[in-house]
Amino acid sequence: MDSKTTQILIAMVIYMAIVIAIGIIFAKRANKSSEDYFLGGRSLGPWVTAMSAEASDMSGWLLMGLPGVAYWCGLADAAWTAIGLAIGTYFNWLIVSKRLRRYSVRANNSITLPDFFSNRFREKNKIIMTLSALFILIFFTVYAASCFVACGKLFATLFGAPYVAMMIVGAVFVLLYTILGGFLAESASDFMQGIVMFAALVVIVIIGTVNAGGLGAVMENANSIPGFFEFFGMAQPSLDANEVQQVVDGVPQFGEAAPYGVLKICSMLAWGLGYFGMPQVLLRFMAIRHENELKRSRRIAMIWVVISLAVAVFIGIMGRAAFPTAHLTASDAENIFITLATNSLPAILAGFVMAGILAATISSSDSYLLIAASAVAKNIFQGVVKKKATDKQVMLVTRITLLTIALIAIVIALNEDSVIFDVVSFAWAGFGATFGPLMIFSLFWKRINRAGAVAGMVSGASMVFIWKLGISRLGGVFAIYELLPAFIISSICIVVVSLLTKAPSKEIEEDFEAAKNGVGVEG
Repeated sequence: MDSKTTQILIAMVIYMAIVIAIGIIFAKRANKSSEDYFLGGRSLGPWVTAMSAEASDMSGWLLMGLPGVAYWCGLADAAWTAIGLAIGTYFNWLIVSKRLRRYSVRANNSITLPDFFSNRFREKNKIIMTLSALFILIFFTVYAASCFVACGKLFATLFGAPYVAMMIVGAVFVLLYTILGGFLAESASDFMQGIVMFAALVVIVIIGTVNAGGLGAVMENANSIPGFFEFFGMAQPSLDANEVQQVVDGVPQFGEAAPYGVLKICSMLAWGLGYFGMPQVLLRFMAIRHENELKRSRRIAMIWVVISLAVAVFIGIMGRAAFPTAHLTASDAENIFITLATNSLPAILAGFVMAGILAATISSSDSYLLIAASAVAKNIFQGVVKKKATDKQVMLVTRITLLTIALIAIVIALNEDSVIFDVVSFAWAGFGATFGPLMIFSLFWKRINRAGAVAGMVSGASMVFIWKLGISRLGGVFAIYELLPAFIISSICIVVVSLLTKAPSKEIEEDFEAAKNGVGVEG
């Protein structure tokens, strides 16, 4: 290991030590009860709520996946996705956050998403709770795998070590940290990690642009590639038989620009719909200490999101000018952020910037693991299997579940050629279609009933798989992001089934009105 690599490692170790210290500080409080462990006793302030929601949401995808897409095929895919995410973020904070904070308290002080849906419909046989917990387990395992892929690529690229070994090291660190501190530690560290991620993006975009020859040189390079710097066109790398981009005389080769029509734009904008069903974000709404602080949180979150997404996209564009032939496959393109950092910055500073990727990965994977574990331990084990389970038993099952999920995610992440953007997009669609329509209708439509809720979840989740693995392969108009058709189908099923079956009870309607008007709801 040379001097530069050693300095990078030292900086990252310092960062990880700080993260572990946060876990130790909050461990005692987190283990007082399952409510403290899973929701932090509804004690988050506006800054921590906003930053932890966005940091846990964006993950290594923000620093690796999104720049990788921009580097590989240009502006359109990355930019329209970012725009959709920014719009979705705003409306989620604007219309969902306050009502969910109220309703989760009214619905028997729900501390997990399955809890909320089950209590919202006052169900006795816990079908909604079980289904929602199972869907969370499935999609968050895939999500955690995407984070482990990011860890593996980061460490393998930095230290020249085997990908699989480095991926497992990253997974073990995340697992130990999550077991230690719970929701409060996760949220507190996410606040710090959100700042680190933001700083890393800004530092790289400024220094990287200077090293690439300035903004003019970056724009000149982008405009020289057909479709690369267009909102309504997409660059097409020329690939050989092994899916590697061809290079002639040191110049990467591109074909004619591909068209980018309205349907494709709508498909990318549909990423914004995912926010309405994203558990790691929705839990922050439930955990804030007072609903009146949500407005400030929304402003903080939007500033962070808009700037971070814009900078991440530009890093990919700029990276193609600075290192045009450094990454010649779609999977390897996701390492452009690492390449820029290690080649543009002093070693010790590069180490802290690399900690930005680690920050993004940790802030998401600990959320995914914790929420998935809570779905099993709190909702299935205590909610269905053993209703009189003690808090100690719930915590034990939680830790066993964390280990199991992590092992499955590691198996999924073993493929070194995995593209983070693709893995995340599938899990994102799964949550958005399974819980997004259900969340919106649960909060804003009094007539929705238990049958409609079940129909919406099952149809949304099923359609994600059906569209992704079957219908989309027909091409043409069917080659759209699976979240959009699945979200629509789920919404239709909720409305139709609810109207064709028995109306909700008087007690459920009273709960709805109380949450709507803030009557008898603390905070």
